[in-house]
Amino acid sequence: MVPPLECSNLSKSFGGLEAVRNVTLRVMEGERKAIVGPNGAGKTTLFRLISGEFSPTSGNVRLFGRDVTGLKAYERTRLGLGRTFQITNLFPTLNVIDNLLLAQLGLEKSKFSMAKPLSSYKKFYQKAIALLERIGMFDKRDEIVKYLSHGDQRQIEIGMALVIDPRVLLLDEPTAGLSPAESKLITQMIKNLDPKISILVIEHDMDVAFEISNSITVLNFGAIFAEGTQEQIRKHKGVQEIYLGVE
Repeated sequence: MVPPLECSNLSKSFGGLEAVRNVTLRVMEGERKAIVGPNGAGKTTLFRLISGEFSPTSGNVRLFGRDVTGLKAYERTRLGLGRTFQITNLFPTLNVIDNLLLAQLGLEKSKFSMAKPLSSYKKFYQKAIALLERIGMFDKRDEIVKYLSHGDQRQIEIGMALVIDPRVLLLDEPTAGLSPAESKLITQMIKNLDPKISILVIEHDMDVAFEISNSITVLNFGAIFAEGTQEQIRKHKGVQEIYLGVE
């Protein structure tokens, strides 16, 4: 089976700093893989290479068997790659439903008019409403995003990534800055996603990482330090020393 996402010998240097070093990994259909590691390990840089924000110094990225290393971020999105960000990336002065509508309009070959209300795009509007109902945000569809809680904004951002029907979803620290209750809600939301979606998630909270993933890759100084199941990573003495802490 061709993996939906595959990175081969992926590296990225910024002058003399090698932020990502020869990373090779694959995410199979329906797999939930967590990327963990200390601050500065290269996790977000790796995501930017996969999504097309950065061009690699060497190596390549493949989506569904196709080499996409030379494609721009929006071209990868059209192939089925969804992405959220460490810092919430929304349209704060618009309401919830308009954020989801713009996420669709940005990728569809449809004529956009500033003079028309976004709700007039019926196909997109119906899809956005259906998604809001699925993620439990329908009652907040008309609320202005900047007035919502951080947890609600995280849900909306994941919703924007889902509204394009991604086959691979990159989640960059989805519970960062959330209260325990909000973190639990987002964790459950991720667990309830379509099992066919392949998910690669960066997560600073190890409890969350263990709960939502079935495989874990540990980065350190830009390179893969360890890979394995939850149990293997828990027992790995080197991981305990660099990330989990030891007594």
